[in-house]
Amino acid sequence: MTAREVTATQVARWLGPWRERPRGSAYQALHASIEQLLLDGRLPAGTRLPAERELARVIGVSRTTVTAAYTLLRDRGFASARQGSGTRTQLPHSIPRSSAAQPSDTFVPSSREDILDLACAALPAPAGLAQAVSAATHDHSAHLSGNGYDHLGQPLLRELIADRYTARGMPTTPDDILVTGGAVQALALVLRTVTEPGERVLVEHPTYPNALEAISRAFTRTVPVSLASADTGSAWDVESVIATVYQSAPRLAYLIPDFHNPTGQLMDDEHRVAVASALTRAHTLTVVDETMVDLGLDVDPADQPPPFAAYDASDRTILLGSMSKSHWGGLRIGWVRAPRELMPALAAARASLDLGTPLLSQLTAAHLLAAGPGVVHEQRDRLRARRQGLVAALQHHLPQWRYRVPTGGLSLWCELERPVSTALATAAAQRGVRLAAGPRFGANGTLERFVRLPFTLPEDQLADAVQRVATAYAAVTQVSSTARVAGVETGIVT
Repeated sequence: MTAREVTATQVARWLGPWRERPRGSAYQALHASIEQLLLDGRLPAGTRLPAERELARVIGVSRTTVTAAYTLLRDRGFASARQGSGTRTQLPHSIPRSSAAQPSDTFVPSSREDILDLACAALPAPAGLAQAVSAATHDHSAHLSGNGYDHLGQPLLRELIADRYTARGMPTTPDDILVTGGAVQALALVLRTVTEPGERVLVEHPTYPNALEAISRAFTRTVPVSLASADTGSAWDVESVIATVYQSAPRLAYLIPDFHNPTGQLMDDEHRVAVASALTRAHTLTVVDETMVDLGLDVDPADQPPPFAAYDASDRTILLGSMSKSHWGGLRIGWVRAPRELMPALAAARASLDLGTPLLSQLTAAHLLAAGPGVVHEQRDRLRARRQGLVAALQHHLPQWRYRVPTGGLSLWCELERPVSTALATAAAQRGVRLAAGPRFGANGTLERFVRLPFTLPEDQLADAVQRVATAYAAVTQVSSTARVAGVETGIVT
């Protein structure tokens, strides 16, 4: 298989105005900018860099400048070179790797009342849930004569889910739906069914941490494709996605095009066409996580693009859904919408995980869906107010942080001035705030200049949390500045 590589044009686009940054001579500035691309996850480790002469031509410098920058990358452990194979990126052993497969309580909600939890992006139950539970409890008695097992899911719930897809322009029947205990179980089920150990799975970078863990536990290998930085017009670098698909030939691609977690961005129609076409030509199965699809805050649902599967002429796209974010996580209701020929294999694999989703939760979910969009509208209104409160608090306490206010989802993806995300999470915890540091959303110790901030807490708690985070940030950046002055900067603060 062809080694993963990037063109000089791609590198030049990612570098941006690198010569405007005050970092010594030209070769030092170029080296520092390429190193930052690695640490931010924009440039994956193991990538072959462009030839020195070609990169020099594209970015308008001498070949000597590029040669010196590449040499400094190798000297600092960010690249290696072999005769005839060019220069390849890598991460130094001194940088701690974050492993999605390691157990972590980062995303388990805290039960302590004195903790402000900004690590778990989830809302409390809506007002209509109690009524739905009551109605489901009444219905429950009619099912007690049976054994309670249904590995495909309760028929009425599957019908209601199918109707939702049909209404969004994707004709679907209950036979295309399998109900699961949430979207993470749905992904684990798909991975168990369609992948083999060692196969490649393309993922956006950053992406949902529990998805990375599921991919790791399936003994498959992630192939990350970076999303754009906060100052670009679109989150998806489609050119890089297409190039990675062709070079890596992944068995499966896991995408979150609808209010992406953690960035909240929405993939537009044009990019869906391009990405779906590339995946189809490469015969890559596509798994699309639609957990956030109902959480458009500034986008009318009628104006949202249709499901990603609608762009796939080969019918090789699997859709994952969930009510955990749009309704309530305690329901533990998710589902898979898959091509008809995959359903028998998915159903068989389901039996090896569990024998079905709890019936009372399914009946409750059915009542919520049958009641219409009112509950989701309530959640959106709540999120809009809290998003506004979070942005106001950041503008007041941390105006130097960079982010794009998303049109939907549950969180802001904030870019820090320095790579101190893990240190910030530790310092914030000491001040009663739980944070999810950037590396939890990526691989190999990257994304240290980013942190996810959900806007799911009440406005007063968000304001309090941001004030505490600002105090923690001041503390860790002071430590970072001291280290820089002492001449021991390593590119990442641990």
